[in-house]
Amino acid sequence: MKQIIPMVVAALVGVGGYFVFVHEPSTPAPQIAAATLETPAGEPAANADGEIDISTIPDMMIGNPDAPVTVIEYASYTCPHCASFHSGTYKSLKTDYIDTGKINFIFREVYFDRYGLWASMIARCAGPEKFFGVTDLLFAGQSTWARAGEPAAIIGELRKVGRLTGMNDELLDSCLNDETKAKTLVEWYQASAGADEIESTPSFVINGTKYSNMSYADMSVILDEAAN
Repeated sequence: MKQIIPMVVAALVGVGGYFVFVHEPSTPAPQIAAATLETPAGEPAANADGEIDISTIPDMMIGNPDAPVTVIEYASYTCPHCASFHSGTYKSLKTDYIDTGKINFIFREVYFDRYGLWASMIARCAGPEKFFGVTDLLFAGQSTWARAGEPAAIIGELRKVGRLTGMNDELLDSCLNDETKAKTLVEWYQASAGADEIESTPSFVINGTKYSNMSYADMSVILDEAAN
């Protein structure tokens, strides 16, 4: 397994008791240090001691699980390129390939920073049935919640997204402060992204072959060839 290349074009900046990654236009996927990620309660999101069972983290998928083509997207909720993909290419992909049952589409989160982790916890808190709807909302509102300022403000904006999908404050509190889930998500991300040698987002694995970000036209050609 190739280790994910550490972030070299980003600066790790302390803001109060928090840390955020400042991204350059490209978005390579870093090897996240455990100490840089926390739950909103301030607990570390990963622990080097002890084993964590990542089998408890299910793949989030949509489409036809029996389709001859499986597309895995690796994306970060704080990645602008990922938001652009979901506002454009993904919509056509869903209409032409997912909704028609031609492909099985799997979404796997990459964590550049704790804010992306928190967004992931919100999306997964909604459950598999609502996960992709929450994901659409998170990408559509990325410029609002991800740039809200202080961590408390970002949490407030993420809560708004959660409430739009019917989650109440009690459920949101439970999900956002689930330290065990946060630790497990970080370990799961490192294992899955490392196994597929993911070095940037968005990246795609189509029937076992890795691809970087691409246009809908290019992706449709690959999908049609893979189906034959």
